[in-house]
Amino acid sequence: MSVMKAPVAVVTGASSGIGAATVRHLVKEGFDVVMGARRMDRLEELARETGARALSLDVTDVESVDAFCDAIERCDVLVNNAGGALGADSIADTDEADWTAMFDVNVLGVLRVTQRLLPRLRESGNATVVTIGSIAGREPYLGGAGYNAAKHAVTALTRVLRLELLGEPIRVCQIDPGMVETEFSMVRFGGDKERADAVYAGADPLTADDIAECVAWVVTRPSRVNVDSMLVLARDQTSAQRVHRRTA
Repeated sequence: MSVMKAPVAVVTGASSGIGAATVRHLVKEGFDVVMGARRMDRLEELARETGARALSLDVTDVESVDAFCDAIERCDVLVNNAGGALGADSIADTDEADWTAMFDVNVLGVLRVTQRLLPRLRESGNATVVTIGSIAGREPYLGGAGYNAAKHAVTALTRVLRLELLGEPIRVCQIDPGMVETEFSMVRFGGDKERADAVYAGADPLTADDIAECVAWVVTRPSRVNVDSMLVLARDQTSAQRVHRRTA
C-alpha cells in the first residue's frame, strides 16, 4: 500500500518572530516544513526543536532565492513572511537607500520566491500562497511613507496573483497584522531598544503566535474556501496610529 506523504509548507523569514511561530504551528498541523532565512544559527536551532528543514535564504539575492527554490521538490503551501521596515523619517528627510532596501525585501522578495515556486504550487493540485502584509499596506500613516509604499505594493501584487490564478487550484491570501511585539521595531529603529519599546508601551499588542495561528487556520480550511484577506489588530489598536495605552 502506498503511504500518503505529508503536505509541504515553505516559510520565508523563519528565523524569528511571525516566521518562526508559523513554522511551529504548521509542524503541529502535520506539514513537512521547509524554512528559509539568513540567520542559519537560529534556523538550525528551530530545526532541532521542530524537525523542520532549514535552508539558507536571502530573498534580496537572486542566486540565494534560486538555490533555495531549486532545493524544494514539492510545495503545497508558501508563506511569504520575509519583510520589514527601516526608519520613520518624513519624505523630506528620508534616505532613498532605505526605500530601496524595503522594496527589495518586501516586494521583490515576495515576487522572486512566489515566481520560482509557482511551478511546484501548480503541481500540488491543492496549494495555498499566504503573504504576510501589514496594516501599513491598507492605511498610510505619518512616518511610514517608505514602508507604506512597499506594503501597498505587496497588496497589489497579492491581489493580481489572485486574479491571475483564478480557475487554478491555488488559493491566495494576505494577512495584514497591526501591532505585533517582535523584533520588528528593533530593526526599524536600528537597534534603539528604548524607541522600540515605546511602540508597545502601555498596550497589549499581538504576539507572533497570534498571527501564526491565523496562517494555520487559513491553510487548513476546506480547499473551496479562499480567505482573500485578513486584517488582524490587537483589541487596543483601531488603526495604524490609534492605540489605547494604559497608564500606571
